Amino acid sequence: MSGLRVAVAGGGLGGLCLAQGLLKAGVDVTVYERDAQLAARRQGYRLHVDARAGLALEQCLPAGSLALFQATCGDASTRLTVVSERLRVLNEQRRAGSADPYAPATLSTSVNRQTLREVLAAGLDGRLVFGCELTGYEAGPDGVRLHFAGGRQAEADLLAGADGVGSAVCRQYLPAARPTDTGKRCIYGKTPLDSAEQDRLPAALRDGFTAVIGGAVGMATGLVRFRERPELAAPWLSPAGDYLMWAVATDRGRFGVPDERLASMSPAELHALTARLIRTWHPDLRALHARAAVAETFLVRIRASPPVPPWPPSRVTVLGDAIHAMSPARGSGANTALQDAALLCRTLTRAGRTRGDLIAAVGEYERQMRDYGYAAVAVSRQAEADTGMRHNRLMFWLYRRMTGARG
Repeated sequence: MSGLRVAVAGGGLGGLCLAQGLLKAGVDVTVYERDAQLAARRQGYRLHVDARAGLALEQCLPAGSLALFQATCGDASTRLTVVSERLRVLNEQRRAGSADPYAPATLSTSVNRQTLREVLAAGLDGRLVFGCELTGYEAGPDGVRLHFAGGRQAEADLLAGADGVGSAVCRQYLPAARPTDTGKRCIYGKTPLDSAEQDRLPAALRDGFTAVIGGAVGMATGLVRFRERPELAAPWLSPAGDYLMWAVATDRGRFGVPDERLASMSPAELHALTARLIRTWHPDLRALHARAAVAETFLVRIRASPPVPPWPPSRVTVLGDAIHAMSPARGSGANTALQDAALLCRTLTRAGRTRGDLIAAVGEYERQMRDYGYAAVAVSRQAEADTGMRHNRLMFWLYRRMTGARG
Protein backbone atom coordinates (compact mmCIF):
# COMPACT_ATOMS: atom_id res chain seq x y z
CA MET A 1 0.00 0.00 0.00
CA SER A 2 1.70 3.17 -1.21
CA GLY A 3 2.08 5.95 1.38
CA LEU A 4 1.12 3.75 4.33
CA ARG A 5 2.65 4.71 7.69
CA VAL A 6 2.89 1.86 10.19
CA ALA A 7 3.89 2.23 13.84
CA VAL A 8 5.06 -0.95 15.57
CA ALA A 9 4.93 -0.99 19.37
CA GLY A 10 7.65 -3.34 20.59
CA GLY A 11 11.07 -4.24 19.21
CA GLY A 12 11.00 -7.96 19.96
CA LEU A 13 11.33 -10.69 17.36
CA GLY A 14 7.86 -10.26 15.85
CA GLY A 15 7.94 -6.47 15.75
CA LEU A 16 11.39 -6.32 14.16
CA CYS A 17 10.52 -9.00 11.60
CA LEU A 18 7.39 -7.07 10.64
CA ALA A 19 9.39 -3.88 10.26
CA GLN A 20 11.92 -5.60 8.03
CA GLY A 21 9.22 -7.03 5.80
CA LEU A 22 7.38 -3.72 5.48
CA LEU A 23 10.58 -1.81 4.80
CA LYS A 24 11.51 -4.37 2.12
CA ALA A 25 8.11 -3.71 0.53
CA GLY A 26 8.61 0.06 0.57
CA VAL A 27 6.29 0.85 3.49
CA ASP A 28 7.10 3.69 5.89
CA VAL A 29 7.51 1.92 9.25
CA THR A 30 8.81 2.93 12.69
CA VAL A 31 9.37 0.62 15.66
CA TYR A 32 8.97 2.09 19.15
CA GLU A 33 10.80 0.07 21.82
CA ARG A 34 10.45 0.85 25.52
CA ASP A 35 13.95 -0.37 26.48
CA ALA A 36 17.05 1.78 26.04
CA GLN A 37 18.81 -0.81 23.88
CA LEU A 38 18.37 -4.32 22.50
CA ALA A 39 20.19 -5.98 25.41
CA ALA A 40 18.63 -3.92 28.20
CA ARG A 41 17.03 -6.92 29.96
CA ARG A 42 17.14 -10.70 29.95
CA GLN A 43 14.48 -12.28 27.74
CA GLY A 44 15.89 -15.74 27.16
CA TYR A 45 18.79 -17.53 25.56
CA ARG A 46 18.26 -20.57 23.36
CA LEU A 47 15.23 -20.72 21.06
CA HIS A 48 14.16 -23.58 18.85
CA VAL A 49 13.19 -22.31 15.40
CA ASP A 50 11.25 -24.25 12.78
CA ALA A 51 9.87 -23.76 9.27
CA ARG A 52 7.35 -21.15 10.45
CA ALA A 53 10.27 -18.94 11.45
CA GLY A 54 12.36 -19.94 8.45
CA LEU A 55 9.73 -19.02 5.86
CA ALA A 56 8.87 -15.77 7.67
CA LEU A 57 12.51 -14.71 7.78
CA GLU A 58 13.00 -15.64 4.14
CA GLN A 59 10.04 -13.43 3.20
CA CYS A 60 10.89 -10.44 5.38
CA LEU A 61 14.67 -10.19 5.58
CA PRO A 62 17.09 -8.94 2.97
CA ALA A 63 19.13 -11.79 1.49
CA GLY A 64 22.25 -10.79 3.41
CA SER A 65 20.47 -10.79 6.76
CA LEU A 66 18.88 -14.17 6.05
CA ALA A 67 22.31 -15.59 5.27
CA LEU A 68 23.68 -14.08 8.48
CA PHE A 69 20.85 -15.66 10.47
CA GLN A 70 21.66 -19.05 8.95
CA ALA A 71 25.38 -18.63 9.60
CA THR A 72 24.89 -17.77 13.28
CA CYS A 73 22.36 -20.50 14.14
CA GLY A 74 23.43 -23.20 16.53
CA ASP A 75 24.40 -26.63 15.29
CA ALA A 76 21.23 -28.65 14.80
CA SER A 77 20.51 -31.14 17.57
CA THR A 78 21.16 -34.77 16.71
CA ARG A 79 19.62 -36.31 19.83
CA LEU A 80 16.79 -35.60 22.25
CA THR A 81 17.23 -37.33 25.58
CA VAL A 82 15.19 -37.75 28.75
CA VAL A 83 17.16 -38.75 31.84
CA SER A 84 16.51 -39.18 35.54
CA GLU A 85 18.09 -36.89 38.11
CA ARG A 86 20.69 -39.64 38.51
CA LEU A 87 21.49 -39.41 34.76
CA ARG A 88 19.86 -42.73 33.86
CA VAL A 89 18.63 -42.54 30.26
CA LEU A 90 14.84 -42.97 30.17
CA ASN A 91 14.15 -42.14 26.55
CA GLU A 92 16.17 -41.12 23.52
CA GLN A 93 15.31 -39.91 20.03
CA ARG A 94 17.85 -39.35 17.28
CA ARG A 95 17.22 -37.02 14.39
CA ALA A 96 16.07 -38.86 11.29
CA GLY A 97 15.80 -37.75 7.68
CA SER A 98 18.04 -35.83 5.32
CA ALA A 99 16.28 -32.44 5.20
CA ASP A 100 18.56 -29.42 5.54
CA PRO A 101 17.96 -28.13 9.10
CA TYR A 102 19.10 -24.62 8.11
CA ALA A 103 17.02 -24.11 4.92
CA PRO A 104 13.94 -21.91 5.49
CA ALA A 105 11.33 -24.51 4.49
CA THR A 106 12.90 -27.28 6.60
CA LEU A 107 14.45 -25.18 9.37
CA SER A 108 14.89 -27.07 12.65
CA THR A 109 17.67 -25.84 14.88
CA SER A 110 18.50 -23.54 17.78
CA VAL A 111 19.37 -19.88 17.81
CA ASN A 112 20.68 -17.44 20.39
CA ARG A 113 17.82 -15.00 21.00
CA GLN A 114 20.02 -11.91 21.31
CA THR A 115 21.88 -12.73 18.10
CA LEU A 116 18.63 -13.22 16.21
CA ARG A 117 17.26 -9.95 17.58
CA GLU A 118 20.37 -8.09 16.45
CA VAL A 119 20.13 -9.61 12.97
CA LEU A 120 16.48 -8.55 12.81
CA ALA A 121 17.38 -5.00 13.84
CA ALA A 122 20.09 -4.60 11.21
CA GLY A 123 19.27 -1.90 8.66
CA LEU A 124 16.52 -0.29 10.73
CA ASP A 125 18.65 2.76 11.54
CA GLY A 126 16.37 5.69 12.25
CA ARG A 127 13.32 3.42 12.23
CA LEU A 128 13.99 1.70 15.56
CA VAL A 129 13.45 4.23 18.33
CA PHE A 130 14.46 3.24 21.87
CA GLY A 131 13.18 4.60 25.15
CA CYS A 132 9.58 4.91 23.93
CA GLU A 133 7.13 3.16 26.25
CA LEU A 134 3.64 3.20 24.78
CA THR A 135 1.02 4.14 27.35
CA GLY A 136 -2.03 4.42 25.10
CA TYR A 137 -3.37 5.54 21.77
CA GLU A 138 -6.28 7.33 20.12
CA ALA A 139 -7.68 5.73 16.97
CA GLY A 140 -9.83 7.75 14.57
CA PRO A 141 -11.15 7.41 11.03
CA ASP A 142 -8.01 8.96 9.55
CA GLY A 143 -5.24 7.51 11.70
CA VAL A 144 -3.84 6.63 15.11
CA ARG A 145 -2.11 8.91 17.61
CA LEU A 146 0.35 7.13 19.91
CA HIS A 147 1.10 8.36 23.43
CA PHE A 148 4.35 7.48 25.19
CA ALA A 149 5.59 7.86 28.74
CA GLY A 150 7.14 11.30 29.16
CA GLY A 151 4.71 13.00 26.85
CA ARG A 152 6.05 12.04 23.44
CA GLN A 153 3.49 11.45 20.68
CA ALA A 154 3.52 10.02 17.17
CA GLU A 155 1.03 9.47 14.38
CA ALA A 156 0.49 6.59 11.98
CA ASP A 157 -2.09 5.06 9.67
CA LEU A 158 -1.84 1.73 11.50
CA LEU A 159 -0.63 0.64 14.94
CA ALA A 160 0.69 -2.91 15.29
CA GLY A 161 1.03 -4.02 18.91
CA ALA A 162 4.00 -6.36 19.19
CA ASP A 163 4.69 -5.42 22.80
CA GLY A 164 4.58 -8.84 24.46
CA VAL A 165 2.59 -10.42 27.28
CA GLY A 166 2.16 -7.10 29.09
CA SER A 167 1.01 -5.37 25.90
CA ALA A 168 -0.26 -1.83 26.40
CA VAL A 169 -1.99 -2.11 23.03
CA CYS A 170 -3.89 -5.26 23.99
CA ARG A 171 -4.71 -3.86 27.44
CA GLN A 172 -6.57 -0.95 25.81
CA TYR A 173 -7.82 -2.63 22.64
CA LEU A 174 -8.75 -6.17 23.74
CA PRO A 175 -8.69 -6.28 27.56
CA ALA A 176 -10.41 -9.69 27.64
CA ALA A 177 -7.43 -11.17 25.77
CA ARG A 178 -4.87 -10.33 28.46
CA PRO A 179 -2.79 -13.41 29.44
CA THR A 180 -3.46 -15.28 32.68
CA ASP A 181 -0.94 -16.75 35.08
CA THR A 182 -0.53 -20.53 34.65
CA GLY A 183 1.09 -20.92 38.08
CA LYS A 184 4.31 -22.30 36.59
CA ARG A 185 7.69 -20.72 37.18
CA CYS A 186 10.95 -21.35 35.36
CA ILE A 187 14.43 -20.18 36.34
CA TYR A 188 16.80 -19.93 33.38
CA GLY A 189 20.57 -19.90 33.37
CA LYS A 190 23.53 -20.56 31.12
CA THR A 191 26.86 -22.28 31.53
CA PRO A 192 29.59 -21.11 29.13
CA LEU A 193 31.23 -23.93 27.18
CA ASP A 194 34.88 -23.74 26.27
CA SER A 195 36.51 -26.91 24.96
CA ALA A 196 37.39 -28.12 28.45
CA GLU A 197 33.86 -27.50 29.72
CA GLN A 198 32.37 -29.42 26.81
CA ASP A 199 34.57 -32.37 27.69
CA ARG A 200 33.16 -32.32 31.23
CA LEU A 201 29.54 -32.45 30.10
CA PRO A 202 27.70 -35.69 30.87
CA ALA A 203 27.40 -37.75 27.68
CA ALA A 204 23.62 -37.46 27.61
CA LEU A 205 23.84 -33.65 27.38
CA ARG A 206 26.34 -33.36 24.52
CA ASP A 207 24.23 -33.76 21.38
CA GLY A 208 21.32 -31.39 21.73
CA PHE A 209 18.44 -31.13 24.17
CA THR A 210 17.97 -33.04 27.43
CA ALA A 211 15.07 -33.15 29.88
CA VAL A 212 15.99 -34.15 33.42
CA ILE A 213 13.15 -35.62 35.47
CA GLY A 214 13.53 -35.11 39.19
CA GLY A 215 10.15 -35.77 40.76
CA ALA A 216 8.22 -32.53 41.21
CA VAL A 217 11.18 -30.46 39.99
CA GLY A 218 12.83 -30.80 36.61
CA MET A 219 15.61 -29.35 34.54
CA ALA A 220 15.90 -28.85 30.80
CA THR A 221 19.22 -28.28 29.08
CA GLY A 222 19.99 -27.24 25.52
CA LEU A 223 23.28 -26.74 23.75
CA VAL A 224 24.09 -23.77 21.56
CA ARG A 225 27.19 -24.40 19.48
CA PHE A 226 27.35 -21.60 16.95
CA ARG A 227 27.92 -22.56 13.34
CA GLU A 228 29.91 -19.35 13.22
CA ARG A 229 30.62 -17.07 16.15
CA PRO A 230 28.39 -13.99 15.80
CA GLU A 231 31.20 -11.44 16.09
CA LEU A 232 33.18 -13.28 13.42
CA ALA A 233 30.19 -13.50 11.08
CA ALA A 234 29.56 -9.75 11.41
CA PRO A 235 31.68 -7.41 13.55
CA TRP A 236 28.62 -5.46 14.73
CA LEU A 237 27.02 -8.49 16.35
CA SER A 238 27.57 -8.88 20.09
CA PRO A 239 30.25 -11.43 20.94
CA ALA A 240 28.86 -14.78 22.06
CA GLY A 241 30.44 -18.10 22.81
CA ASP A 242 29.01 -21.59 22.94
CA TYR A 243 26.91 -22.35 26.00
CA LEU A 244 24.57 -24.78 27.67
CA MET A 245 21.22 -23.25 28.52
CA TRP A 246 19.49 -24.80 31.52
CA ALA A 247 16.09 -24.21 33.06
CA VAL A 248 14.80 -25.42 36.42
CA ALA A 249 11.02 -25.52 36.56
CA THR A 250 8.18 -26.40 38.89
CA ASP A 251 4.90 -25.00 40.18
CA ARG A 252 5.28 -21.71 42.04
CA GLY A 253 4.42 -23.24 45.41
CA ARG A 254 7.33 -25.68 45.28
CA PHE A 255 10.12 -23.11 45.33
CA GLY A 256 9.72 -22.75 49.07
CA VAL A 257 9.41 -18.96 49.05
CA PRO A 258 6.41 -16.66 48.52
CA ASP A 259 5.80 -15.83 44.89
CA GLU A 260 6.37 -12.12 45.53
CA ARG A 261 9.77 -12.89 47.05
CA LEU A 262 10.66 -15.19 44.15
CA ALA A 263 9.91 -12.42 41.65
CA SER A 264 12.22 -9.98 43.46
CA MET A 265 15.24 -12.28 43.85
CA SER A 266 18.59 -11.31 42.38
CA PRO A 267 20.35 -13.59 39.87
CA ALA A 268 22.66 -14.86 42.62
CA GLU A 269 19.69 -15.67 44.85
CA LEU A 270 17.88 -17.47 42.04
CA HIS A 271 21.00 -19.48 41.28
CA ALA A 272 21.36 -20.43 44.94
CA LEU A 273 17.69 -21.39 45.12
CA THR A 274 17.95 -23.71 42.13
CA ALA A 275 21.09 -25.23 43.61
CA ARG A 276 19.06 -26.19 46.69
CA LEU A 277 16.28 -27.65 44.55
CA ILE A 278 18.70 -30.03 42.81
CA ARG A 279 21.00 -30.69 45.78
CA THR A 280 20.37 -34.47 45.75
CA TRP A 281 20.88 -34.88 42.01
CA HIS A 282 23.81 -36.47 40.20
CA PRO A 283 27.10 -34.66 40.94
CA ASP A 284 27.70 -33.96 37.24
CA LEU A 285 24.40 -32.09 36.96
CA ARG A 286 25.11 -30.11 40.09
CA ALA A 287 28.60 -29.31 38.81
CA LEU A 288 27.43 -27.90 35.47
CA HIS A 289 24.88 -25.80 37.35
CA ALA A 290 27.59 -24.56 39.73
CA ARG A 291 29.78 -23.48 36.80
CA ALA A 292 27.05 -21.25 35.37
CA ALA A 293 27.47 -17.55 34.67
CA VAL A 294 25.53 -16.66 37.81
CA ALA A 295 24.69 -13.10 36.75
CA GLU A 296 22.80 -14.49 33.74
CA THR A 297 20.19 -16.28 35.87
CA PHE A 298 16.60 -15.01 35.65
CA LEU A 299 12.99 -15.96 36.39
CA VAL A 300 10.11 -16.39 33.94
CA ARG A 301 6.46 -16.52 34.98
CA ILE A 302 4.55 -18.62 32.45
CA ARG A 303 1.36 -17.00 31.17
CA ALA A 304 -1.16 -17.94 28.49
CA SER A 305 -3.77 -15.96 26.56
CA PRO A 306 -7.45 -16.93 26.62
CA PRO A 307 -9.12 -17.15 23.20
CA VAL A 308 -11.50 -14.28 22.56
CA PRO A 309 -14.27 -14.02 19.94
CA PRO A 310 -13.49 -12.22 16.67
CA TRP A 311 -13.41 -8.44 16.91
CA PRO A 312 -14.07 -5.91 14.14
CA PRO A 313 -10.87 -4.90 12.34
CA SER A 314 -9.61 -1.36 12.69
CA ARG A 315 -6.45 0.73 12.43
CA VAL A 316 -5.06 -1.15 15.43
CA THR A 317 -3.92 -4.78 15.44
CA VAL A 318 -1.77 -7.12 17.51
CA LEU A 319 0.71 -9.95 17.01
CA GLY A 320 2.82 -12.43 18.91
CA ASP A 321 2.58 -12.70 22.69
CA ALA A 322 0.46 -9.56 22.78
CA ILE A 323 -2.50 -11.63 21.55
CA HIS A 324 -1.65 -15.33 21.80
CA ALA A 325 0.87 -15.82 24.61
CA MET A 326 1.17 -19.50 25.32
CA SER A 327 2.67 -22.12 27.56
CA PRO A 328 6.14 -23.11 26.32
CA ALA A 329 4.81 -26.50 25.18
CA ARG A 330 5.38 -27.25 21.51
CA GLY A 331 7.93 -24.48 21.02
CA SER A 332 5.48 -22.16 19.26
CA GLY A 333 5.88 -18.73 20.86
CA ALA A 334 8.71 -17.20 18.81
CA ASN A 335 7.84 -19.19 15.70
CA THR A 336 4.22 -18.02 15.77
CA ALA A 337 5.22 -14.39 16.35
CA LEU A 338 7.43 -14.48 13.27
CA GLN A 339 4.64 -16.18 11.32
CA ASP A 340 2.32 -13.33 12.38
CA ALA A 341 4.81 -10.74 11.18
CA ALA A 342 5.13 -12.29 7.74
CA LEU A 343 1.36 -12.71 7.34
CA LEU A 344 0.57 -9.13 8.37
CA CYS A 345 3.25 -7.86 6.02
CA ARG A 346 1.75 -9.83 3.12
CA THR A 347 -1.81 -8.69 3.70
CA LEU A 348 -0.82 -5.04 4.09
CA THR A 349 1.44 -4.90 1.06
CA ARG A 350 -1.22 -6.51 -1.15
CA ALA A 351 -3.89 -4.02 -0.07
CA GLY A 352 -5.19 -1.15 -2.17
CA ARG A 353 -4.93 2.54 -1.41
CA THR A 354 -8.15 3.30 0.44
CA ARG A 355 -9.04 3.17 4.13
CA GLY A 356 -11.43 0.33 3.35
CA ASP A 357 -8.61 -1.63 1.73
CA LEU A 358 -6.46 -1.15 4.83
CA ILE A 359 -9.18 -2.31 7.23
CA ALA A 360 -9.95 -5.30 5.00
CA ALA A 361 -6.27 -6.27 4.96
CA VAL A 362 -6.10 -6.07 8.75
CA GLY A 363 -9.28 -8.15 8.99
CA GLU A 364 -7.85 -10.86 6.74
CA TYR A 365 -4.65 -10.97 8.79
CA GLU A 366 -6.58 -11.23 12.05
CA ARG A 367 -8.87 -13.95 10.70
CA GLN A 368 -5.96 -16.20 9.80
CA MET A 369 -3.89 -15.25 12.86
CA ARG A 370 -6.72 -16.12 15.24
CA ASP A 371 -7.10 -19.53 13.62
CA TYR A 372 -3.50 -20.70 13.91
CA GLY A 373 -2.57 -18.55 16.92
CA TYR A 374 -5.32 -19.78 19.21
CA ALA A 375 -4.84 -23.30 17.84
CA ALA A 376 -1.21 -23.10 18.95
CA VAL A 377 -2.29 -21.93 22.42
CA ALA A 378 -4.77 -24.82 22.66
CA VAL A 379 -2.25 -27.40 21.47
CA SER A 380 0.32 -26.18 23.98
CA ARG A 381 -2.23 -26.50 26.79
CA GLN A 382 -3.25 -29.96 25.60
CA ALA A 383 0.39 -31.01 25.46
CA GLU A 384 0.68 -30.15 29.14
CA ALA A 385 -2.39 -32.21 29.97
CA ASP A 386 -1.37 -35.16 27.79
CA THR A 387 2.08 -35.34 29.33
CA GLY A 388 0.84 -34.93 32.89
CA MET A 389 0.82 -38.70 33.45
CA ARG A 390 4.32 -39.22 32.12
CA HIS A 391 6.78 -38.72 34.96
CA ASN A 392 6.93 -34.91 35.16
CA ARG A 393 4.74 -32.83 32.89
CA LEU A 394 6.82 -29.68 33.36
CA MET A 395 9.86 -31.33 31.89
CA PHE A 396 7.94 -32.61 28.94
CA TRP A 397 6.58 -29.15 28.12
CA LEU A 398 10.07 -27.74 28.42
CA TYR A 399 11.35 -30.59 26.27
CA ARG A 400 8.78 -29.79 23.59
CA ARG A 401 9.31 -26.04 23.95
CA MET A 402 13.02 -26.11 23.22
CA THR A 403 13.05 -28.79 20.57
CA GLY A 404 9.75 -28.36 18.78
CA ALA A 405 9.22 -32.11 19.33
CA ARG A 406 5.88 -33.57 18.30
CA GLY A 407 3.95 -36.58 19.44
